[in-house]
Amino acid sequence: MIDKVPLDTQLAAESRPRCPVGESHCVVIDQVTALHSEIAHLAEQVRTDTLTGLYNFRHFRFTLEQEMERTRRTQQTTALIMVDLDYFKKVNDNWGHEGGNQALIATADVLRSCTRRLDIACRYGGEEFSIILPATDLITAMQVAERIREQVAATPVLIDGKTLQLTASLGVDIYTFMHDEAPEQFVDRADSCLYQAKQQGRNRVCHGGLDMGSAESAVSREERELLSGFFGDQVDD
Repeated sequence: MIDKVPLDTQLAAESRPRCPVGESHCVVIDQVTALHSEIAHLAEQVRTDTLTGLYNFRHFRFTLEQEMERTRRTQQTTALIMVDLDYFKKVNDNWGHEGGNQALIATADVLRSCTRRLDIACRYGGEEFSIILPATDLITAMQVAERIREQVAATPVLIDGKTLQLTASLGVDIYTFMHDEAPEQFVDRADSCLYQAKQQGRNRVCHGGLDMGSAESAVSREERELLSGFFGDQVDD
């Protein structure tokens, strides 16, 4: 009786390059395969933040430009959430550099758990993070941001047996096909909302994108009531 070869082994064998002279073992092919693997690993390192495992600023800029171009072609809005940990300097002062690192890692875990696989969560720099949400409207982005805010506040960080409680401020804005701006301008708009959240007391979500009281707003009365009911006083008019 002939033993069956596992399917994954078959696929691996089929995908492996074959020696042009029919040898069962080819040193050149081994070297090429190893080189391809190393290149893929280096490419991942180039776009990944080593501490948190999230995408880095370089990848953020590249992807944001792509998604803005997609919006101009498809007319589907792109949402952007900027996240900043509150009082992070005090975290470093009181808990040390390693404590700060653990806070950043914990926040990255929250971002991964609160976003979809198609969303792009990045470490923007320092204690600031960004999430690009493709084909996402303002209300959905606000819901995601509020979920992140709640989860950060509900996730204590254990450092040397002691508990560090974090909070975060978030700014949300959207890019539509009617906008005529560079990626930097889009980021500035979302950052302005983040700054507003800081100014209003931190640990909150502020948004831009649409004038919620305008008669020309694309948001219906029902949607405005949903926002007000969902976020209460945290939604800005």
